[in-house]
Amino acid sequence: MELETIKALSIKTDSKILLLVMDGCGGLGNPSTGKTELETAKKPNLDKLLKNGVFGLAHPVGRGITPGSGPAHLGLFGYDPLQYVIGRGVLEALGIGFHMTSRHISARANFATMKDGVILDRRAGRIPTEVNLALVAKLTEAIKEIDGVKIIFKNGKEHRFVVILEGDGLEDGLGETDPQKEGLKPHLVTALNPKAQKAADVLNKLMLKINEALKNEPKANTCLLRGIAKCPHIPSMNEVFKIKPACIANYPMYKGLATLVGMDLLATGDTIKSEFDTLEANFEKYDFFYMHIKKTDSYGEDGNFENKVKIIEEVDREIPRLEKLGFDVITVTGDHSTPAVLKGHSWHPNPFGLAAKYLIPDEFETFNERTCKKGGLGQFLSVEAMPLMLGHARKLEKYGA
Repeated sequence: MELETIKALSIKTDSKILLLVMDGCGGLGNPSTGKTELETAKKPNLDKLLKNGVFGLAHPVGRGITPGSGPAHLGLFGYDPLQYVIGRGVLEALGIGFHMTSRHISARANFATMKDGVILDRRAGRIPTEVNLALVAKLTEAIKEIDGVKIIFKNGKEHRFVVILEGDGLEDGLGETDPQKEGLKPHLVTALNPKAQKAADVLNKLMLKINEALKNEPKANTCLLRGIAKCPHIPSMNEVFKIKPACIANYPMYKGLATLVGMDLLATGDTIKSEFDTLEANFEKYDFFYMHIKKTDSYGEDGNFENKVKIIEEVDREIPRLEKLGFDVITVTGDHSTPAVLKGHSWHPNPFGLAAKYLIPDEFETFNERTCKKGGLGQFLSVEAMPLMLGHARKLEKYGA
């Protein structure tokens, strides 16, 4: 459905919506048991909550397409990810509170391990954030400007940080340096748009300087640049959907995406419990909450089936607190699937459960990929999730006479 149509139908009400995203929660069967992570986890509270809901499977971009986190989340927020294309670097920069202007280009960067010009570890062993801080300080001291372009480094968590270029004549349309697999050489930055050649030249010179500055580091002796882009304009969720939205997330990229669509960022701690604490403390102030759980995705990418299961169970322990708050609509899903057996994002659709007052429930005993496959919502595009939530919250007027 077109965004303009939803905008025309949206109305302001007092009803409250929660979108709980367990990043990458969808999975595939463990070779030893045949069960997915959701099927393996003991999650009585989630199962009880969603027994009174309807299930389905959501495709983030399209059938067979493996999405990045940016487009996958945009779809859930109601924006067609094929229409609104956002570089990951922009999301990382916004997520750490950096105000991007037309003079900025930003890149999401991973510290990485390289030997003889070949990438051995794309995440440098997920170095601690404390090490990240020291490395970013080293780069900031060593590299300040290239060809009249100011170079800005901002730390993130673990192996992640942000590289920002500031200057005139910088255009986007740039390739990435990340080869996406270990055992390969990093790419040069290429100008996919001829006007972006200046930025490509600066970034390639920057990579040489970064490698020189980090050459004696035991693990993080290089970095990989991804999602190199300028900041686009996107209409806010308040403007389009007539809601007052808030974001509860820990990682910069997700906070950046929330900022881009006009959500307020709520300060929270690093634990799942603290995120639910933040939700309770701010319940009266907003009518739409996006809560993001990161570690389901992290452990999926690491191939750690058992720990991904434990994170789902940790979320489950907090679920009774939602019932006490009294949301009108609660949706539990992922942005994309990250099966531990694949150690990465996949093309499989997301398990999707929606609980609300005004629906005929599927009455499945448990929430997982197989029950969602049989659910009343069927299979649909993630961009339809927002109209589903708004409709069940009675925030959409009738269409037509």
